[in-house]
Amino acid sequence: MIQPGQDDAKIRDILQSVKRIALVGASPKPERPSNRVMGFLLEKGFDVVPVNPGLAGKEILYQTVYGSLAEIPGTIDMVDIFRASEHAGGVVDEALALDPLPGVIWMQLDIIDEAAARRAEARGLDVIMDRCPAIEYPRLMRAV
Repeated sequence: MIQPGQDDAKIRDILQSVKRIALVGASPKPERPSNRVMGFLLEKGFDVVPVNPGLAGKEILYQTVYGSLAEIPGTIDMVDIFRASEHAGGVVDEALALDPLPGVIWMQLDIIDEAAARRAEARGLDVIMDRCPAIEYPRLMRAV
């Protein structure tokens, strides 16, 4: 598990290797962090797939919203979780049911679920908790 202050090289490698990100808890509201992060990731060239059961079939930032990870066609490299910690385990379990598995579980700032992280790592996934890719990308990718 990568937590604050740990292994910048690993996070840099993840940010360089992932292409398609499922953003769980996406919001259409521009003032919401999930919307701003989604916009940032799209701007950086990532393929971001919003996941929000209440908005399935609609669009956020011109991207089709899916109701669950299982509904997304194709493969997912990373699952970025914008749900409260008490819901993160369910999202991780949903990701672990995918075939093929994503390579990375990323829990946003203040989102920590050690048990879910252990389940994901036991299946070979990299796990990052309590961090934001929109903060880590500019911090770590400047020199790349």
